Amino acid sequence: MDETEVIARLRRIATDPAARGLSDDAALLDRLVLTHDSIAEGVHFLSGDPPASVGWKLVAVNLSDLAAKGAEPAGALLAMALGPDPAWDSEFLTGVEHACESYRLPLIGGDTIALPAGAIRVLGLTAIGRAGERVPDRASGRPGDRLWLVGTLGDAAAGLGQLLRDQRASGPLVDVYRRPVPLLAAGRAMAPHATAMLDVSDGLLLDARRMAEASGCVAEIDLASLPLSGAFVAEVGQDRQARLFAATGGDDYALLAALPPEIDPSTLCLPSGARIAAIGTLRDGQAHVRLVSDGEPVELPERLGFEHSRNHHRDGPAAALADRA
Repeated sequence: MDETEVIARLRRIATDPAARGLSDDAALLDRLVLTHDSIAEGVHFLSGDPPASVGWKLVAVNLSDLAAKGAEPAGALLAMALGPDPAWDSEFLTGVEHACESYRLPLIGGDTIALPAGAIRVLGLTAIGRAGERVPDRASGRPGDRLWLVGTLGDAAAGLGQLLRDQRASGPLVDVYRRPVPLLAAGRAMAPHATAMLDVSDGLLLDARRMAEASGCVAEIDLASLPLSGAFVAEVGQDRQARLFAATGGDDYALLAALPPEIDPSTLCLPSGARIAAIGTLRDGQAHVRLVSDGEPVELPERLGFEHSRNHHRDGPAAALADRA
């Protein structure tokens, strides 16, 4: 079973309204937003990554789900698998501690287990947030809504590519890959106005398709409008191939929001320096994602983003990481 098939099977179990039909990255229970993300060695981080950065990343990716719901961090539960290297575990916890302090996320519990010899590390965190006045889901977008992206695309995938070529690589792209920044303040500003919103974690095109399917719309994405950082352009470029790479790489933790056409995000209280770009539109039609560039149709790539499957276990961690790059 791949990720999509597993979620479809779980929908038969997760029937409580808090689950939101498992069409979202977070549950909503009594005005609390709850999300859980796990990260695995060889899939979400490299064996040679500094353990403190792994701890930071585990916290940050969960907070990104809260950001997409406009929620305020309220608490976290840590699931930690103890490996054979106590120094690694200690540094990992230092990263968790720094991230929790940075985003005022209280650690309130969790669980620890010991790994058998030779097992890869799998670490998990449940983040709990206080809901704002409105908690946007993926399913309420409407034809005519404009699609906005807060943040940039492709940096983390490019940083991963650098590390796969040279494990000693460093620089801004590697930093983005190892230490993502959850856009909590931007999420709180956008949430009251967004008809639908999610964080871009598995690749823009794949996550836009998920919004389109949940909302029953066509998500039209303009490749030429995608925001790219200077570091990405210097490393990968900004031609069509580079933009397709950015649109499918994943690990961006940007926010994709559908806003009614009368809403101008420049009038919202976004954080100083926040980068926001109009990248497309929701349109009437059978749910799918459509790609254009300056109004001209562009063929979709075979792979829209990163989806978990048993092939990653069969082929080994290196294949999973290579697929994400």
